[in-house]
Amino acid sequence: MDFHTDFKPITVQPQEIERTSLATITAEIGDHPFTEEQYPIVQRVIYATADFELGKSMVFHKDAIQAGIQAIKNGEKIVTDVKMIHVGISKQRLEKYGCKVKVHISDSDVIEEAKRLNLTRAIVSIRKSVRESEGGIYAIGNAPTALLELIRLVKEGVAKPSLIIGMPVGFVSAAESKEELAKLDIPFITNIGRKGGSTAVVAAVNAFSLLADSK
Repeated sequence: MDFHTDFKPITVQPQEIERTSLATITAEIGDHPFTEEQYPIVQRVIYATADFELGKSMVFHKDAIQAGIQAIKNGEKIVTDVKMIHVGISKQRLEKYGCKVKVHISDSDVIEEAKRLNLTRAIVSIRKSVRESEGGIYAIGNAPTALLELIRLVKEGVAKPSLIIGMPVGFVSAAESKEELAKLDIPFITNIGRKGGSTAVVAAVNAFSLLADSK
């Protein structure tokens, strides 16, 4: 294949690109605090973001891995805060377990209620998701207000998610929302600081579907 450049890629085979990338991460990550169960999630986040600092800043509740795998095997819903995460999640692997991926940020009733209450659509969409059913994996990578609202509902006993993957990115309330998440005594995955984002959360969810297939 002619790329019209002096640089030639090592390989154009997708499986080999993935294998080489994951091996490179393992060779370069150095010392880390993650268990054998947690490391595949971290590895996939680094693979998706090329950001070792982000990956090494991740924090896991002691029950997070088993809770996430079990939620998928039970066919529970996966709720996202934005469409970008919804689109990025590999649904083919999840469908065989009966998992559905939900996002309500652009629902007409959510938009109308957010305007009426002068709240972010992210807050209102989380409220709608919680009303619809219990359990599920909540995957939040963009909106700190969504994560803070979910934390509030958990503390009030209204929301009972099986796992929260909360890694919103940003300068306003992002780091603080993750600090609050890490205080909860329910399964969660988060990270320290401002970094995070939809790409990282998609990678974490997709890593869980791979783990579910391997268990």
